[in-house]
Amino acid sequence: MTNKLTKQFVKLYGQSKEDIRIFTAPGRINLIGEHIDYNGGHVLPAALELINTIIARPNGTDKINMAVTSLPNRLSAELRNLDNYKNLQWGSYQVGVAYILQQAGYHVVGCDLLYHGTVPYGAGLSSSASIEVATGIALAKLGGREEPDMKEIAILCQKAENEYVGMNCGIMDQFISAHGKKDHAILLDCTSLDYELIPLNMGNNTVVITNTNAPHKLTESQYNMRRGQCEQALDVINKNGGDFRCLCDISLDELRQYKACFADDVLYRRARHCVTEEARTVKASEVLKQGDIQAFGRLLCEANESLRDDYETTGKELDAVYDIATGIEGVIGSRMTGGGFGGCNISIVDKNKVIRFMDTVSKSYAEKFGYKPSFYIFKAGDGGMEVVGENL
Repeated sequence: MTNKLTKQFVKLYGQSKEDIRIFTAPGRINLIGEHIDYNGGHVLPAALELINTIIARPNGTDKINMAVTSLPNRLSAELRNLDNYKNLQWGSYQVGVAYILQQAGYHVVGCDLLYHGTVPYGAGLSSSASIEVATGIALAKLGGREEPDMKEIAILCQKAENEYVGMNCGIMDQFISAHGKKDHAILLDCTSLDYELIPLNMGNNTVVITNTNAPHKLTESQYNMRRGQCEQALDVINKNGGDFRCLCDISLDELRQYKACFADDVLYRRARHCVTEEARTVKASEVLKQGDIQAFGRLLCEANESLRDDYETTGKELDAVYDIATGIEGVIGSRMTGGGFGGCNISIVDKNKVIRFMDTVSKSYAEKFGYKPSFYIFKAGDGGMEVVGENL
């Protein structure tokens, strides 16, 4: 694939293969800990082996030229005016990273970039973060920082999505894309950014990702609305005697003491999801380390029900997959993953029953919606990197 992409790059931008460099960053699944990265909680994501790849070369000009293999789109962004590309149909994530790096003092140089992705867009597997992190690594290294601080890269990429693109996301997606490790998940404290590698020993089970292929409805307004509701819920609690830094600092018993203070039941339920999801996530990391996959599966189901009922981020397609999956023999646990409003489900499935699982879900789902879902067998991969030597 890299040889094919390199040839395509030379055809597109000319010259030879000399000075060409290759950078990648993965998408992710979040095993548990949904919608609490921006509420001060813990999350348990893992990097995918699905990646975005950038073929890159400095061009000696004052422009960043970009193209992508899956679209006819071409873009040329002037280094002195990087703040002027915020409303592009394609390319705003990349230019946003360049702009934020530039503002942070990085030496961003003119270059030619060709993007190729295997992370499905709009599936809730964080193709946007993988694009951002790959871009951040590429621009940092091309500009002379051969050993960039990956934590800083993740933070700056999140800042680009928040401030340049306008999606008020938390740090999880960019962090796992930068720091992922093969065969491991990461238990990440989204406040301190301290993290622990959690080995993924599923025994005779595997994680099957089901992409609903539904139109991904995670709009900026929906996502930002949920974040705003959480901020309002915390404000209600703290105006009524609480002194909490974030929702995930609150226990369920403490939250119940403030229930009467909520005139709006919606805000209380948003807070309840955050509080219970934080507890589930910490517990999930413990049972994974103990090898108790049955307990882990139960926690996934509890998380999905909380996201469906309290946080209301599933929708009919994800609800259908969950209902079908949990009725199939050999399924230990199941839940939506990602931002929701469409996208993907993950299910823990007996390895010997994966084919039956996919056939059953595909048939039942198609009967209900008129089209089929897609499936991926999950393997935890590594985080963002420059591809060199034996990795080529």
